[in-house]
Amino acid sequence: MTQNIYQQLGLKQVINACGKMTILGVSSVAPEVMQATARAASSFVEIDRLVDRTGERVSRYTGAEDSYITSCASAGIAIAVAAAITRGDPHRVALMPDSTGMANEVVMLRGHNVDYGAPIGTAIRLGGGRVVEVGASNLAARWQLESAITDATAALLYVKSHHCVQKGMLEIEDFVQVASIHNLPLIVDAAAEEDLHSWVASGADMVIYSGAKAFNAPTSGFITGKQRWISACKAQHHGIARAMKIGKENMVGLVTALAHYHQGQAVVSAEQLQPVAEAISAIRGFHADIEQDEAGRAIWRIRVRVNAGELGLSAREVEAQLRGGEIAIYARRYNLHQGVFSLDPRTVAEGEMALIVARLKEIAEHAAD
Repeated sequence: MTQNIYQQLGLKQVINACGKMTILGVSSVAPEVMQATARAASSFVEIDRLVDRTGERVSRYTGAEDSYITSCASAGIAIAVAAAITRGDPHRVALMPDSTGMANEVVMLRGHNVDYGAPIGTAIRLGGGRVVEVGASNLAARWQLESAITDATAALLYVKSHHCVQKGMLEIEDFVQVASIHNLPLIVDAAAEEDLHSWVASGADMVIYSGAKAFNAPTSGFITGKQRWISACKAQHHGIARAMKIGKENMVGLVTALAHYHQGQAVVSAEQLQPVAEAISAIRGFHADIEQDEAGRAIWRIRVRVNAGELGLSAREVEAQLRGGEIAIYARRYNLHQGVFSLDPRTVAEGEMALIVARLKEIAEHAAD
């Protein structure tokens, strides 16, 4: 079997069954996108004009007034927050992230104050913001959102993510209305979302996406929204965004990936996954079924429940053995405490699901020895 570039560097072969995750390099980028990236890398360009032109191209797909390409979605959060606080004023931009004396509070739901590999509060603070939480972890009311608005409020932040609490939260419409009433910008973190239109159409002022997740672009992100706020985002290039700058090649890679988005992109259905679930359920100590993505996206995964009493191993031990094998197999591990892990087919290459089933059989056989 031909070794990939990482194996040639002495690293393990990885089977990614946990999805488009930063810890595994996020996405597999299409050859035509990488060809465009390589061509861009080999030439010079006026960067400010490229920033504007690629922003225009992104906006064609989102329906927004303008867009700004960033190095990643996390950088997008910091830049959008800095834009809300500074409103593009050069003096304030130069002071960031020190926002002393400025309106710098970012109001968000407590159930949205998540960790996606780093705390979202860290990105907010990098942009000069201070988090103000609203509601309880599992329940929030509109009056709580409205009562949190003060003269110190710079922006509202709504997070759409599978990491968030999925019940008892306010809807995006509540945030749009409250932001409008108080003349405040609304930032939406839609990092892993696949719908390029709905969040801009909702009335949000700045919507943040990862380019490398749903859209299979090289490492990148973008902020898309209303002209005045995107201009304030671009102003951060002379402040905090300088430390987060993206190269010319990945700007071109992103717009190329967006141009190819949904062309031949198939959804793996629950019916297609059922034979694999049945094969796993036939292994002693395992039971598998099909689950939909926590955030309601059209993504189906195989959920594997470990019967620790029958197998002699806990779900945590099984998952550790999957990762620790000669081929490192990564599963989604958010629910290990409930004896469950999941397999995401979107990032599993042809033939790799069979290797996962074979590895689970091997783990079960060794556990019986």
